[in-house]
Amino acid sequence: MPVTMPSLTVTERSGSVCLQLGGVARGEGTTLQEAADDLIRRLLALAIAFRSSGFKVPCEVRADVEAIDLLHELGEIAAAGGDIRARVFG
Repeated sequence: MPVTMPSLTVTERSGSVCLQLGGVARGEGTTLQEAADDLIRRLLALAIAFRSSGFKVPCEVRADVEAIDLLHELGEIAAAGGDIRARVFG
């Protein structure tokens, strides 16, 4: 069952575009394409780090289970050789 995708917001300030995927990650660039590429790079880095080392949440912090599930799903897609763009922007 696919994980619910956080909302994707686009903002533009002083010639810079920012794509924010909920509280999970953001990408920035001078164009929408650059911001999207940056967001995908950051999400891949998070997903790979998550897969390689796991993730432990201190008891003082409330875990964002949906974000963790999303990173796990994106990691699975990437590990299988897939492109996470379709999942993020689809």
